[in-house]
Amino acid sequence: MSEEIQRPRVGCGAAILDDQGRLLLVKRVKNPEADHWGVPGGKLDWGEAAHVCAERETQEELGIVVKAGRLLSVTDMVAEDYHWVAITYLADSFEGEPTILEDHALHDWGWFALDALPSPMTAGALDAVAALKAKP
Repeated sequence: MSEEIQRPRVGCGAAILDDQGRLLLVKRVKNPEADHWGVPGGKLDWGEAAHVCAERETQEELGIVVKAGRLLSVTDMVAEDYHWVAITYLADSFEGEPTILEDHALHDWGWFALDALPSPMTAGALDAVAALKAKP
């Protein structure tokens, strides 16, 4: 009997700001970090570029078209029962109105001012917000 080899998982997301500077966040259904608010995104597919994953997952989850821009943050999430690397891009642009298309993945969504964020937030979203607040 062979033992399953554990490997890190990679998730990619997009930090999307509207014209008022508010951040689009989604409330997650699944673990890790179920019931936490985070940026839209999801699992990286084999052979897929990380920025393409962020764009694809955002469209699949919320029906909006995103153009991923610069790398905003990379978050290591390592625990006894999971190991994820969350890559977040700053969206250069987006088109459409968010609508939950994957209710098995998301409970809710909303636009939030950077000084009035919901709680609890995912580790990746916290790192992305810190990077946004530390703009060069």
